[in-house]
Amino acid sequence: MTFEYLHGLSEPKVYKSPEVYQPISILTDKVIRFGMLEGTAVVNCKYAVYDPQSAMIPESFRDNGSTAEHLALILNRNEAIAMSKLYDAEIEDVARALALNEQAEVIIIKMGPMGALVYWNGEFSTVQAYKTDQVSKIGSGDMFVAHFSYSWMEEGISPPEAAESASKATAYYCWNRGFPTRNGLESYKPTPLIPSQSYKDGKTPTVYLAGPFFTLSQLWMIEEARNHLVSMGLNVFSPYHEVGTGPAEEVVGPDLEGIHASDIIFAIIDGLDTGTVFEVGYARALGKPRPVVVYAENESDEDLKMMTGSGCVMSKDYVTAVYKAAWAAIEAE
Repeated sequence: MTFEYLHGLSEPKVYKSPEVYQPISILTDKVIRFGMLEGTAVVNCKYAVYDPQSAMIPESFRDNGSTAEHLALILNRNEAIAMSKLYDAEIEDVARALALNEQAEVIIIKMGPMGALVYWNGEFSTVQAYKTDQVSKIGSGDMFVAHFSYSWMEEGISPPEAAESASKATAYYCWNRGFPTRNGLESYKPTPLIPSQSYKDGKTPTVYLAGPFFTLSQLWMIEEARNHLVSMGLNVFSPYHEVGTGPAEEVVGPDLEGIHASDIIFAIIDGLDTGTVFEVGYARALGKPRPVVVYAENESDEDLKMMTGSGCVMSKDYVTAVYKAAWAAIEAE
């Protein structure tokens, strides 16, 4: 079986044999079970951690006959909603329903840049998310599951503490593409993501998406960035989508108003489109400080000198740039 990713935020192409294998039967004390495309695993154990790994049709842990005295479910937000079938409910209600329906002791719902929600013993706690200079996302979910499972099942650490340790280990992996030792994890001090008070109060930040949209490849890039920023819970003002093309007297005013109304700017600079470069400079010149995140994969340091020197957040990696934009938006007042 092969998974092919265009980039770390894309939906993978999956190449697999049409053969479906007979269920795997496991009888032991402690198990990590993943949802699988080519079959299923029936586990009977004392402790189990289950990650369904399917946002479309996540399989219930117990539907195939699996049993566990102590069960922890680790899901992302979409998987949790799909499994609970509570599409319009608050995420806390989703967690409660999953704990009841799945007879689970622990529910962990990963919330992307907002960390994770932990439901255990009838109480909720949140797990800190961390910022890193680089974000290598593929495999990060498996890293979280592995570290949580070891801490909870093997070391007897409480679920909130185990999830916090797993979050730090995941940040380490995303930054270094490596696996921390116990001492390395204890000494690792990643930068925490600190949401602004306005974000905590329910404000949805707005990102101004600056970039050229005059060729097919440019349009594709704008669509990708817009979709991924929206998927992270942000409002996006895209001149292409909100204003469209036209003469200067029709588009410049609304575009600049969009910059004024936005909390941060996400700029796609490859190609050094003059309009996009102007938008970056305009945003940096405004009195109200607005973080500007620049994605530039193919331009020289010399051509990016003014942006780097004026305090723009620079990234040559697309996935990292999108995450840095989300972090900046969440922290912006």
